[in-house]
Amino acid sequence: MDLKGLKLTWLGHATFRVHTTDGKTVIFDPFLKDNPKCPENEKAQKQVDYMVISHGHGDHTADAVELARKHKPKVVGMIELCAWLNRKGIETCLPMNKGGSQQVDKLKVVMVHAEHSSSVEDDGQLIYTGDPAGIIVQFENGVKIYHAGDTCVFSDMALIHEIYQPDLALLPIGDHFTMGPKEAAVACRLLQPKAVVPMHYGTWPLLTGTPAAFKKELAGQKIEVIEMKPGQTIG
Repeated sequence: MDLKGLKLTWLGHATFRVHTTDGKTVIFDPFLKDNPKCPENEKAQKQVDYMVISHGHGDHTADAVELARKHKPKVVGMIELCAWLNRKGIETCLPMNKGGSQQVDKLKVVMVHAEHSSSVEDDGQLIYTGDPAGIIVQFENGVKIYHAGDTCVFSDMALIHEIYQPDLALLPIGDHFTMGPKEAAVACRLLQPKAVVPMHYGTWPLLTGTPAAFKKELAGQKIEVIEMKPGQTIG
């Protein structure tokens, strides 16, 4: 798939970095230091201009506070999640909710539905961080990337296609906590992206879904599957 100058790097699990065409860096769902699939040379980030967070679970937010304190990025997330980050001293949050959109400099960010749960563990307590979400970012070159966060398949993914028409979908396939390969293939039929990158698999033994099984379930659909390795960059 042609990302028109964007550079997308998979950092393992559900964490991605996008280098934009104007030299900015976007991090999706920052989980780095304790991420067993994140390459050692990617555990620390040299630049973070924007941070986009789908929901509060630790495997999506573990490094959010540290990165935000160090780099002072603009942080987009659910309003309750942003309130928790505010209490941690993060003052650059741009909260939103599902169905809404906002312009963040040259990025248009849309928050869409996801079926999951959302909380953070803080000092031994589970803190509610609002609904989970999927997030679509339209970049300055017009390319739209949909990060589904953690979700099962749901029929209103057809509305995501109808309204937003994302070009590239980052979809969980690991099963157990999210969609497995069969469900992710149905999600692709509903979303109709040009290409899909499978994520949220293989990090721990419990996540049994594989790209091979996903491709088998996708048979007959004309959607490019981009199987990335942790640390790999495309675009």
